[in-house]
Amino acid sequence: MPDDIPQQLLDKAECVIVLPSVMKFAFVFGGSYGRGVMTCRSGSDFAGPWGAPTMMAWEGGSFGFQLGGQATDYVLLVMNPRGADSILSSKVKLGAGVSGAAGPKGRDAIAAIDAALRAEILSYSRSRGLFAGAFLDGSTLRPDNGANNRLYNQTVSAKEIVLHGKVSRPSVAEALLFELNRRSPRNLSS
Repeated sequence: MPDDIPQQLLDKAECVIVLPSVMKFAFVFGGSYGRGVMTCRSGSDFAGPWGAPTMMAWEGGSFGFQLGGQATDYVLLVMNPRGADSILSSKVKLGAGVSGAAGPKGRDAIAAIDAALRAEILSYSRSRGLFAGAFLDGSTLRPDNGANNRLYNQTVSAKEIVLHGKVSRPSVAEALLFELNRRSPRNLSS
């Protein structure tokens, strides 16, 4: 977890989505694609420790005067159960199906936190160096069920993994879960 994300927000997040190296490319028409993981706090009230992750896919498209390519890392904080349920249920369009906001940072972060908590997802990105708030309008996020089936060696839905604890935490996720549980062991959103 980047140190640039305010601790108060991480402590109030129900879920975290990490999408490393989302590729963006454009030549008039543009697109973006990436894969990552989503983990939520366990328990029906999202109050327990961070649980087994589900695999996620990010997709987006654009049109206009544009040329180039870039890889961007994203960390998304899902701030309420409605946001988590929407993402785990199906493909959602960020900004339309689920409200998103650029995560607040720096001196203005404390003042912006109350307004930001009304959003279902707060996003942070890093193209080079520092993480900063990012707007995600137009991108879609969906559970990557094929990757989940390969990771857990069984047919299991994203909701069954994250909300119902149907699988054990895979060893490849231990470093991420350890870091999240160390940095934010309890949900302080109540």
